[in-house]
Amino acid sequence: MLQTDWRSLHGNAFDGKHCLVTGGAGFIGSHIVEALTKLGAKVVVIDNLVGGATANIEPFKPQFIQGSIVDRPTIERAAAGAQYIFHLAALGSVPGSLERPVEYHDADATGCVMVLEAARKANVKRVIYSASSSAYGDAVELPKRETMPTNPKSPYAAAKLAGEGYMSAYAGSYGLDTVSLRYFNIFGPRQNANSAYAAVIAAFAKAIIAGKPPMIFGDGMQSRDFTFVHNAVHANLLAARCEKPLRGTVINVACGERIDLNVLAPTMCELMGRPDLKSQYGPERAGDVKHSQADLNKGRELLGYKPIVDFRSGLKETVDWYSTVLK
Repeated sequence: MLQTDWRSLHGNAFDGKHCLVTGGAGFIGSHIVEALTKLGAKVVVIDNLVGGATANIEPFKPQFIQGSIVDRPTIERAAAGAQYIFHLAALGSVPGSLERPVEYHDADATGCVMVLEAARKANVKRVIYSASSSAYGDAVELPKRETMPTNPKSPYAAAKLAGEGYMSAYAGSYGLDTVSLRYFNIFGPRQNANSAYAAVIAAFAKAIIAGKPPMIFGDGMQSRDFTFVHNAVHANLLAARCEKPLRGTVINVACGERIDLNVLAPTMCELMGRPDLKSQYGPERAGDVKHSQADLNKGRELLGYKPIVDFRSGLKETVDWYSTVLK
């Protein structure tokens, strides 16, 4: 099992620190909870359990509040006393947002305002926001730089981008320090493979374990900057620790490489002992972006961020986990 030594990377920076993780029972959130716990932080989790599960965090024993970030008394109770808020709570699917745009706006855009208001009242030191590379849309230029114009192509992307705007606005209007981390295709253990909108690595793993060929929507030439979840955790911790004001700045979080689906699918089949399975192809999905790759210079300069787990190592860890939990 791949073990990241968080102490060697972050020392005593979080010893005794009071941290709130919204959506902390979810995929990425639970990994942040795990790292913060190992680093000696006092961790509070708020999660409505729509996409998360208490089983994801039970081993780490944070204080758990079941509830919604859009419920003012609940989010204010969760934020009380917090020094850092890691804001991950969101609805996270492009196809889902096409079906339920208002629901996604409420959770992802209004939810950000509610978290920021609670943070302002609690005098939180910094809010670290999980933003999305979907903000770049289908811009042809690669790699994606934070200075590029945004062009959201789905209600999900628009709602997440609105959250970035609120992070910047609260930094400018109220002096609440914030930062938006634009994630590129995060994957890893605990990512839900049973959702109708499962991310591609999770969906491929579920199919392969069931003895079915991976289903690719489109020609398979679409490429992604697949990023193992520990890299996202590392970026969050670096952003919290940063001694300089971040003032709502946007920072890419990725590996800086891209893998196309015609490479990903057979690689996963090989790693999972089913090289005989050949990909099937379906029609392209509305709202999907063709290519995605991050420029990492800004994160390197501001935070000292660089990936700590490469794609192949992270993929092996992930498929091993799915092979255990889905059988």
